[in-house]
Amino acid sequence: MKRFVYAFKGIFAAFKTQRNFRIHIPVLLCVIAAGFLLKLNPAEWTLVLLAAGLVLSLELVNTAIESLVDLVSPGYDKKAGRIKDIAAGAVLIAAVVSVIIGLIIFLPKITALF
Repeated sequence: MKRFVYAFKGIFAAFKTQRNFRIHIPVLLCVIAAGFLLKLNPAEWTLVLLAAGLVLSLELVNTAIESLVDLVSPGYDKKAGRIKDIAAGAVLIAAVVSVIIGLIIFLPKITALF
């Protein structure tokens, strides 16, 4: 049970300190609301939730990597910067793929309304 408490502490810490994480959460809530309104089927829900989970998870990993790099290399270091950039790149790739998945799933449903 303590492991769940620690995990939720980490999620809440990221929410408090990471601007991007605070942006991802309301966007996800809007996507979920749109999914209910547009009546996504189970396969579509699976893809949307997997994409969202991947982005949020990578955002947490990126935050952990940035914190660790700051701890071991408090001053500017080119290699430390590269590590942080690579971790941020992973989040960016996941976010872009998630947007593409969202467009593939949501656009036909939205255009069918008009």
